[in-house]
Amino acid sequence: MKQLSFLELAKRVLAEEKRPLSADEIWDIAKQKGYDAEVSTKGKTPAATISARLYVDIHDQSDSPFCKVGSRPARFFLKQLAPDDARKAIEDAIAKQPVQSPKPEVLERDLHPFLSYFAWLHWRAHTKTIEHSKSEKKEYGEWVHPDLVGCYSPLKEWQTEVFELSTAVGDTTLRFYSFELKRELGFPNLRESFFQTVSNSSWANEAYLVAAKVSGDGDFRSELARLSTSFGIGVIELNLEEPESSWIVFPATRKEVLDWDMINKLATMNSDFKEFLKRVKTDIQSKEIREERYDKVYKPDELKEMLKK
Repeated sequence: MKQLSFLELAKRVLAEEKRPLSADEIWDIAKQKGYDAEVSTKGKTPAATISARLYVDIHDQSDSPFCKVGSRPARFFLKQLAPDDARKAIEDAIAKQPVQSPKPEVLERDLHPFLSYFAWLHWRAHTKTIEHSKSEKKEYGEWVHPDLVGCYSPLKEWQTEVFELSTAVGDTTLRFYSFELKRELGFPNLRESFFQTVSNSSWANEAYLVAAKVSGDGDFRSELARLSTSFGIGVIELNLEEPESSWIVFPATRKEVLDWDMINKLATMNSDFKEFLKRVKTDIQSKEIREERYDKVYKPDELKEMLKK
């Protein structure tokens, strides 16, 4: 039997139901019809994964068969099932959809759990918050240390024999991520924020500048795209109202070789980063990822409740 991807599953359910559905509704209907047994991998939060896959497909693929309808909750529909006039109205509404803005009282620190959730959902990466206060050179520590770092390891996906062989030949396909967080990103803080990210995150396989509000101004987006392409820094926009819909505005350029000199500098200056490296090494040696030693990954509903407190 051919295994279904989450997007194929969503397309089948939407085509049969012929009505807009939320990600939770798509998954519930799929289970009722037994389609869940045809999905190759489900993970712990399949509905959230479906939502994320749909958002990314809509944002990144101009010929995506899907469109988003409404919010709270967001529902998805197939463009081909909507009349031409309704379809155009839906697409225009999506194009004009305003960027979600964080509440005034939200601090950068409040965004950390949202980013940890995003990193786990998209890359199965475990993250660790880096406290700048623990740096020896506090006067310029924020330009040296990223806000969060993450690591993906195939330990849970590969057979033990395959992982041991890859380790023996020096290729475990570990991926390191580095993140610089801002509440908002626009022309006033673009260059400082961007080059701060270049300074403290370019050591990793993938480096990202992350914000809960990224200006939608056309000139700004063009400049952001230029900088991203020139320096290989990706941009992520977090959605605080619908964490599953956070998305990669511009992808990072993946580097296959880590900057070990910079990694050594970070480990020398910051105990959190040093502990992160030790944790990853221990996981590899023990062939077991101790998830409780990394930042906790909260569920979307838990994340939204945290902002209400």
